[in-house]
Amino acid sequence: MRTPSTWVVYADATELTAALEDVARSGGGPVRWFVTDPTAAEEATAVRHGLRPERDLLQLRRLLPVDAPVPSIPVRAFVPGRDEAEWVEVNNRAFATHPEQGGWTVNDVREREAEPWFDPAGFFLHHDAETGALAGFVWTKVHDDVSPPLGEIYVIGVDPNVQGRGLGRSLTLVGLDWLHRERKIDHGMLYVDGANAPAIAMYDRLGFTTHHRDRSFVGAV
Repeated sequence: MRTPSTWVVYADATELTAALEDVARSGGGPVRWFVTDPTAAEEATAVRHGLRPERDLLQLRRLLPVDAPVPSIPVRAFVPGRDEAEWVEVNNRAFATHPEQGGWTVNDVREREAEPWFDPAGFFLHHDAETGALAGFVWTKVHDDVSPPLGEIYVIGVDPNVQGRGLGRSLTLVGLDWLHRERKIDHGMLYVDGANAPAIAMYDRLGFTTHHRDRSFVGAV
């Protein structure tokens, strides 16, 4: 698969050579290889192909419900056709340096809206009481194709202008509560950057544990 500027490769170590040869035949360019819970052998394979470790993405899970009160912060459901532009603006500020989550467009959101899993009832927006501006959001996703079904905190973000108020924790609890109460999901999950120590510490306090680790290796063909 190719993003606008980078080839993304999902293959095991035995298939990596063939995958990179396919990239070369298709014109080459920057490459990102994803490996789940990489072994020493897979890390050595990356080195042989000139790929270096980039970042770790942790998948965290916990049973639901969370034994913590759900904060009574005001939220409302996302409205397709109305809220895309404002959400994109805040999302891109919140994830300005993130390689995947930053730089979204309205069209990116509309593509997600067309997916069968999209449910605006589980996409919550929190607006600042004083300014009326979007201050944070939590977007959930249900994975019905696995057993047991998983309820994911798909994207959660807080406008950098209002960070430090505990909104991240509050919105996480709002999303998890909705998944359990409305969608009857008993297993929650989310992804977090392995270098994001504050977020990992918050999720740890909420009872999440690491299920697996996805590591990206980058280079060029």
